[in-house]
Amino acid sequence: MSNLPQDNYPPGQPGYNTGVISFKDWMITILLMAIPIVNIVMLFVWGFSGSTNPSKANYAKAALVWMAIGIVLYVLLIVIFGAAFMSAINSSTGSGY
Repeated sequence: MSNLPQDNYPPGQPGYNTGVISFKDWMITILLMAIPIVNIVMLFVWGFSGSTNPSKANYAKAALVWMAIGIVLYVLLIVIFGAAFMSAINSSTGSGY
């Protein structure tokens, strides 16, 4: 007999071991992530729904964080390169060419 503590949590409660997500469920998850707009909606549903498997919820939260980081970096690069482009345009028009 093992000395590990047994899970005495009822299903759906924090600490309950919900098991492994099946291959089929991961295939459906990845398919849904390939559909624009649906992927963002489903990430929010899986990430913040109480009935989602903790593994899938953590995946969804991590994907949302990476998405937010990507958007922030994208906007930052647009602002930096946009300012550099506008500066180059303004300096070239004042040179008389």
